[in-house]
Amino acid sequence: MRKILLHSFLFILAISAAACGGSGSTNGTGGDDVAATVNGKKILIKDLDSVIAQQFRGQESQLSQLAQAAYRLQALDTMINEEVLFQRAVKEGINPTEEEVRQAVQQYKQSRSLTEEAFANELKQINQTEEQFRELAKRQLAVNKLYEKLSSQLKVQEREVGDVYNENPKQFSLQPGVYLSDIIIDPNTNGTKFDAVGEPAAEQRIKEIQTRLKNGSDFATIARQLSEHESFRNSGDLGFLAKEQFVGLPQMMGLPASLGDRFMAMQEGDITDPIRDQAGRWHIFKVTGKQTETRDRTLDEVRKEINDAILAQRKQIADAALQARARDEAKIENFLAQRMLENPNSFGVLRPAPSAKSGASASPAASPAAAESPKK
Repeated sequence: MRKILLHSFLFILAISAAACGGSGSTNGTGGDDVAATVNGKKILIKDLDSVIAQQFRGQESQLSQLAQAAYRLQALDTMINEEVLFQRAVKEGINPTEEEVRQAVQQYKQSRSLTEEAFANELKQINQTEEQFRELAKRQLAVNKLYEKLSSQLKVQEREVGDVYNENPKQFSLQPGVYLSDIIIDPNTNGTKFDAVGEPAAEQRIKEIQTRLKNGSDFATIARQLSEHESFRNSGDLGFLAKEQFVGLPQMMGLPASLGDRFMAMQEGDITDPIRDQAGRWHIFKVTGKQTETRDRTLDEVRKEINDAILAQRKQIADAALQARARDEAKIENFLAQRMLENPNSFGVLRPAPSAKSGASASPAASPAAAESPKK
């Protein structure tokens, strides 16, 4: 089932921008100008810039004119896609219930360990009311349900699973490696209920956690309660780390490459002392399982794994086809792109994007349009 993406304020801002129906001219560069329309529904420049401001946390004015133009075009494309899909969901009669909306909002609060006061503060920082937030949640749920409706039609035949396995059984062998869990304390603010803000507070928190673990406290419970990373939702579980990944993954996390060999030398149940990464975050790792040698797995052991992989591939293609078809059927006018073509040397006379306070850290995976560099 497609996960609700309410943990990303970038994603929410993109939807809210696409939902705006304010008035404004379609030429010029004022904040109330229209960046694009989808079947007449307006997406405003000011809301487009809010997405960029949210991502860059008030530092967007430092972007070059070229970078600003690229981010605007890519973020706008995401907004258009979301509006197109929402309108398609409405057309197909998909309408989330009030109870589903309530649960989605509650899930958002719980996922970030937010008190009601902290939640209200986040909304204030991005200039939204709770009613607006609920409406955005409703729109996201509708899009999720549209995708889920399509996913329900996807099937995998037993013959297909067998064919994948028989082509190369060795690729499903279990390689040497370890199963890891992690507790992360980040000195940067992230708005969670037990956020340790600042270097002294973070160092004190990680020492307290280390003491609790030495005294027998449950690692998974502490990870759920205090870890300042998305993995807290899985009680800190990072999954399996094959020995061949020992160099790449630690380095990607800003940790020493030698840490992988250290994991392999540990025993199941062993816990590391606090380790600091290059970004200043503190980690405590636990080896929750260990595989010391290569072992072939039978078809029965990997049947679900193969089935899920085939479904995921088909879903990715089906989702892309749904989005493409929805765009084909919509009347889209991209005025921002038009202005850039008319003024290619000044990118439509772009002004600096407005600075905006960021109320929450955004998940890059949730909004690649704002988080990644444009791809050709």
